[in-house]
Amino acid sequence: MAISDAARRNHDQLFGDRVSTLARTDPELIEYFDNFAFDEVYTDAARLDEALDPRTRVLVQLAAILAAGGLAEFRVVAAAALARAGVTPVELKEVVYQAVAYVGMARTYDYLNAVNDILTDAGVELPLPEQSSTTADTRFGQGLAVQKQIVGDEQVDAMHADAPDDVKHFQRYLSANCFGDTVGRGGLDLRTRELLTFSMLVALGGADAQVRGHVTGNPNVGNTRPTLLAVLTMLVPYVGYPRTLNGLAAVTDVTST
Repeated sequence: MAISDAARRNHDQLFGDRVSTLARTDPELIEYFDNFAFDEVYTDAARLDEALDPRTRVLVQLAAILAAGGLAEFRVVAAAALARAGVTPVELKEVVYQAVAYVGMARTYDYLNAVNDILTDAGVELPLPEQSSTTADTRFGQGLAVQKQIVGDEQVDAMHADAPDDVKHFQRYLSANCFGDTVGRGGLDLRTRELLTFSMLVALGGADAQVRGHVTGNPNVGNTRPTLLAVLTMLVPYVGYPRTLNGLAAVTDVTST
């Protein structure tokens, strides 16, 4: 099976003339993987949502690769995204910062160091400009506002009101830390951040309730069913079928054609 012209073109657009070592050791796998990941998947994603630009495609893939635990693949794709896909240093760093809230520091730590290495090798001075938009006094209120924009006023109010006293701190954490400290940061718009969250949760596995919640929340910031389906399409080669199909079930159940 030869690599198609479209697959080669899309691959080279992202990676330039870089040749994977797997192309030498496992050419059969790379032939059908590249045809699938860089031709068939690209074509179907574009058919679903023509507005899903190369920068957003690679950002959601990076988010999913991180959540799935693919550090070596993340390094390769992140370096290419910075060099050739229009992803800025701040945007690359923000993917990892956002992952702390959804994947945890235990996994994210290695990816943060990987991004720092990539940026340093590219001649980017660290630390980057600060993107925090809150203070210790405003993080809860501003985070609550962001959370309500995504989830909905009534649902968020009910989550706080209905929580038993001994677990209310978890609702406070969600508003102040997840949405205030993290999702409310600068560097990426809220629409892109919700696609990143959706991608991370799908790739993480075992987060079906949270996936459904963010399928519901994505339209509130402008992401349509076709956009979510296009994102899932772009994730298949990197997270596999079981997790992708679980995400598809959530999109199918929550949205309508």
